[in-house]
Amino acid sequence: MAGSSMDTEAAGKELKQGSGGGGGYTMPATAHAVDTDSWQQVGLLLVIGFNCAYVLSFSNLMMVPLGWAWGVACLLLVGAAAWYANWLLAGLHFVDGQRFIRYRDLMGFIFGRNMYYITWFLQFATLLLCNMGFILLGARALKAINTEFTHTPARLQWFITATGIVYFAFAYFVPTISAMRNWLATSAALTLAYDVALLAILIRDGKSNKQKDYDVHAGSQAEKVFNALGAVAAILVCNTSGLLPEIQSTVREPAVRGMRRALLLQYTAGAAGYYGISVAGYWAYGSAVSEYLPNELGGPRWAAVLINATAFLQSIVSQHLFTVPIHEAMDTRLQRLDEGMFSRYNLTRRVCARGLVFGFNVFVTALFPFMGDFVNLVGSLALVPLTFTFPSMAVLKIKGKSGGRCNRLWHWGIIVLSSALCVATTAAAVRLIFNNARIYHFFADM
Repeated sequence: MAGSSMDTEAAGKELKQGSGGGGGYTMPATAHAVDTDSWQQVGLLLVIGFNCAYVLSFSNLMMVPLGWAWGVACLLLVGAAAWYANWLLAGLHFVDGQRFIRYRDLMGFIFGRNMYYITWFLQFATLLLCNMGFILLGARALKAINTEFTHTPARLQWFITATGIVYFAFAYFVPTISAMRNWLATSAALTLAYDVALLAILIRDGKSNKQKDYDVHAGSQAEKVFNALGAVAAILVCNTSGLLPEIQSTVREPAVRGMRRALLLQYTAGAAGYYGISVAGYWAYGSAVSEYLPNELGGPRWAAVLINATAFLQSIVSQHLFTVPIHEAMDTRLQRLDEGMFSRYNLTRRVCARGLVFGFNVFVTALFPFMGDFVNLVGSLALVPLTFTFPSMAVLKIKGKSGGRCNRLWHWGIIVLSSALCVATTAAAVRLIFNNARIYHFFADM
């Protein structure tokens, strides 16, 4: 191997001793809890996390550019591929007597310091953009509620700021993934509430809507291809996060088997939820479905308020799951590891760390409020390599020729195809951003 996790982490981090599978293992020091949660808890967290406010945009982002046949086929294919890739990555949690609680540590250990920084950049870019998308969706939900009660709603930027403040408060007082256990029941109830209410209205609207059009309206053939690639990137965002080792770090032993069971829960019960909403929204409104699904809903005012309110409240918990690795890195660097998370010194440092993250994200989100662009760019530039390319590279490096010729061909095929997909979908995402930058202006009130 190219180095150790000690080489790829910041200086001054001491290695701790664990006891995995009856034998010892080492892992780098961290300010956050490790090896504390059951696989059922982590599985529920994944189901809730992926059935977040993002699903309110997926009908437009995933189904409209593809249509029924290609849309359903891509949902199933990308979902199955993401499940397999994450299942593979979960098996790399222990390598050469070390437990890798960070994706960047794993890649740095196998390939060296440069790969550590590449993984760090891709992960943190993904997490920051994802959090900006959450802030934007939360603000959209608040503005939709405001619109129900006034004909002159406040500017979107005020709701972006309010959403950022609420997210900051939750991240400050619930600092780690393990600490989220006390909020899972509430978040699950909120998820169920807006899913059921949303499905009921979608079924009613779909039955009454006799003018549905499912044709792909995208102009030239080139535009259709670019939009389809963007939809594939959005489907990947719908299914994976690029931070599986960080989530797996909280799973109690046996961590590999436990994480794979949690993934099974995500890609069955969880996928039934976010795929169900996405397909139902497209079925109900066709290619005219809005990029923010509640904008299309008929029915009483209280239903729209309920869906937007529960989606906003649920997103407070969900967004934290996808931002914790950034918080963990800053907490481990800035806090005193021999003191508790709620010591006076660590609380003060955490105010600065969380404020820096959310202050930056709120400003950028208010500046560029283009909802679909966040999703497509995240899925194309970072999630494709993090999900598909890197795990196969790691398996080839670890197993070498001992894995067999068929195994090597299989993983090389994944590397080549995923690299080509990364280039194509990134080009489509950049094109979308360029087009929207010409249409909208900075601090647009959308």
